[in-house]
Amino acid sequence: MVKVAVKVMLGQSLKEQGYETGLCKRRRLVAIKAPVFSMSKLIGVDTHLGPEMKSTGEVMGIDYTFHAALAKTLMAAGLMLPAQGGILLSIADRDKPEAMSIIRNLAAANYKLYATEGTAMMISAMELQVTTITKKLSEGHPNVIDAINGGLINGIINTITSSGMVLRDGFYIRRAATEKRIPCFTSLDTARVAVEILARGKHDFHVQPLPEYRNRGQS
Repeated sequence: MVKVAVKVMLGQSLKEQGYETGLCKRRRLVAIKAPVFSMSKLIGVDTHLGPEMKSTGEVMGIDYTFHAALAKTLMAAGLMLPAQGGILLSIADRDKPEAMSIIRNLAAANYKLYATEGTAMMISAMELQVTTITKKLSEGHPNVIDAINGGLINGIINTITSSGMVLRDGFYIRRAATEKRIPCFTSLDTARVAVEILARGKHDFHVQPLPEYRNRGQS
């Protein structure tokens, strides 16, 4: 491809090089790409994603349906939630209305809900069972870090608030998740699709060599 591109820049067209132009034929395939973050290797770095670039690579899931490709992508990126377990929820006030549907889906999937004080109040108001765990690390034990280190938590949804003390405590939550290799979502968009896959109850994806996808993916 590099040689072809150089010749194009030197004035030789694709047609003159023996290539046809146009788009690739449409195929019955879905491909989803996602960034990969090596946060566990970067000691002391916050896993919250801001405008700066923190990814060290990317993965791609290919299959015949959207949900199958998505499941593969989440698995490859280390963001797949186990079929059962507990999840810690610490949601900023501005995100609480949007998070309600995600929380209901987690409860429907029989996940045990753990939440920090404000989020736990919201979940209780939704008439769902929740265990309150303090995120104020200065107020003793047990706290959220104890729950993470104790193996109670299999996933975390932690959206960011601008409050200084809360932001610092959130940093320790995200770092503890990184050290334990626990999926930690700071974006509700990503959390939503992960919970959507979880709610389906099965991973109906295919495992095949790439040529097989090309052959079977013909429209």
